[in-house]
Amino acid sequence: MEFDLPFIWAGLIAFAVLAYVLLDGFDLGIGLLFPFLKNREERHLAMNTVAPVWDGNETWLVMGGGGLFAVFPLAYAIVMPALYPLIIAMLLGLIFRGVAFEFTFRTRRRQGFWEFGFWGGSLIATIAQGMALGALVHGITVEGRAYGGGNWDWLTPFSVLTAVALVAGYALLGATWLILKTEGGIQERARQWSRPLGAALVLLIGAVSLATVFLHPQYMERWFGWPTGIWSAVVPFLLAVAVWQLWLGLRNEDDLRPFLATVGIFVLSYSGLGVSFYPNLVPPSLSIAEAAAPDVSLRFLLIGAVVLIPMILTYTAYSYWVFRGKVRPGEGYH
Repeated sequence: MEFDLPFIWAGLIAFAVLAYVLLDGFDLGIGLLFPFLKNREERHLAMNTVAPVWDGNETWLVMGGGGLFAVFPLAYAIVMPALYPLIIAMLLGLIFRGVAFEFTFRTRRRQGFWEFGFWGGSLIATIAQGMALGALVHGITVEGRAYGGGNWDWLTPFSVLTAVALVAGYALLGATWLILKTEGGIQERARQWSRPLGAALVLLIGAVSLATVFLHPQYMERWFGWPTGIWSAVVPFLLAVAVWQLWLGLRNEDDLRPFLATVGIFVLSYSGLGVSFYPNLVPPSLSIAEAAAPDVSLRFLLIGAVVLIPMILTYTAYSYWVFRGKVRPGEGYH
């Protein structure tokens, strides 16, 4: 039995990126909501809800980026020069957010500065990720086997739109996480924020989806052609179900359902990207097969992945299980 190794690896890297978006998304969302929290006690409480897991969540970013370099070196060599400013901004934002996280609890003299840094780092990282996604969907110019575009090709109205959508999405993830992990006034405010954030996200997803199908003829074909059109009809239906569950969860003051519904919205939106991209890895022209390393390399690396990925999943699940339940004032990281 033969396996399509490039396709398997594309699935593994796609899974790693999705895991990062979901797990680090609510971390970044907490940072985005910082200015709207009432006082320092609430801000520290919000940080404590992610303190045990936030750095482990970024493991998936390392795996996704490292996997792309090792398994699809041609795609890495094309994508990185196209998105260098955004990648650098994202990494600087994540680094500053991490430093601010530690110093917020370690210093008393400049807590306000580090709290601002936690918000600023989260915002910069989110915008950079959203614009990178938009630039990738918009398409990267390839000449021969190298990036053939300009220094500012990543800056387009579409990439700005995707950045705004991701800010709304991460903020909603953060708000629904606070609903799940807190009680009292902060939970009630998070519930109130989730309603307009959810409405904004739905509108932005619609705008991004509508704009996407007109970017390239192949996107139009994959969404409305046969047989891919079948899946394109399923995704909006399931997305509507997830949005309905989000609304029901907020209306009924359910603690868990809004978060799970928001995760569902992200997963379905990500699936929509897969419909648009496949079989390309770098739209509009570089396919998964063309970008892949030799099969002997893919086979060797897959042995490590078969061992490593279950280990990461196990310790991630264990850490979330150990730190399950509500976080109350005075508890957490100090």
